[in-house]
Amino acid sequence: MFEWLREKRLSRNMTQEQLAKEVGISRTMITELENGNAKPSVKTAKAIAKVLDFSWTLFFDKEE
Repeated sequence: MFEWLREKRLSRNMTQEQLAKEVGISRTMITELENGNAKPSVKTAKAIAKVLDFSWTLFFDKEE
């Protein structure tokens, strides 16, 4: 579901572990998000978006 999230993370040369640490969540949660097995809270979406420099609403605009 959020394959674009993986692409954005990789475009910044970040590992899942690095992103998780920056955002304050577990690496497992990053994996779950990238694989579409979880949806972020608004707080988490905003934190990830800030680190990767995109609009947090993208998490909700791209829902299928």
